[in-house]
Amino acid sequence: MIKENELVESIMVQDFDQQPIDLIQKYKGKPLLAIIYNNQCLGCTGRAIPLAYELQKENEGIQVIGIHTNFKNTQFTESDIKSIFTIDELPFPIFLDNGHAVYDQFDSEGTPQWVLITKYGHLSRSIFGSQDGAQNRLMYALEQLG
Repeated sequence: MIKENELVESIMVQDFDQQPIDLIQKYKGKPLLAIIYNNQCLGCTGRAIPLAYELQKENEGIQVIGIHTNFKNTQFTESDIKSIFTIDELPFPIFLDNGHAVYDQFDSEGTPQWVLITKYGHLSRSIFGSQDGAQNRLMYALEQLG
């Protein structure tokens, strides 16, 4: 488990071709806002994903990424992931967490789990939820990251 202010050495996910990607290396030197979510989570698809899209538009210096975590052995395809969106293209990069290793890495309380990482690779905040309280904590954390 990674605690706040600790260095995040890697975040290993897969792309839709099942190729491994380390998000820390891919987005090195850029602050990250990752949303760990699942398509079957209504709070994720109804509130958190639209919020992530808005945050991406409002915070050009931060890279928003989605990490679809899978709690079962079911494989999700790109079309499965895209099925929750009203547009054909993804609003921000989305990667797969098959086997929920990333979910476990950040000791997530559930989905959605927001993970904010500084441009230096340190965990700034990890926030669970999509309701107003979680949204307020997330906005405050983004302001502090400044």
